[in-house]
Amino acid sequence: MVPRWNFLSNHMRVLMCIARDPEIRLRDMAASLSITERSAYGIVNDLTSAGFVVKERTGRRNRYQIRAELPFPEAVEAHPRLGDVLEVLAGVEPSA
Repeated sequence: MVPRWNFLSNHMRVLMCIARDPEIRLRDMAASLSITERSAYGIVNDLTSAGFVVKERTGRRNRYQIRAELPFPEAVEAHPRLGDVLEVLAGVEPSA
């Protein structure tokens, strides 16, 4: 039986999508994560409001930049940077 929950929150999964493709469209992000576009939009807004993601409008598209230098918000010990955690989880180093 497959569990009906995820180890990673949707916020982290959205960050991983952005780390892999900073120009990803919300529609594509939502489809790849099996969430609604409205949920993806809300999560991106949460992340930008918290300062973890910077959103830049380029023509008709958005480009996202992860503030990889920020400390990971739930770090218990050594206070890893957000970029360090994303590098391990997403397999790419997000641009700072």
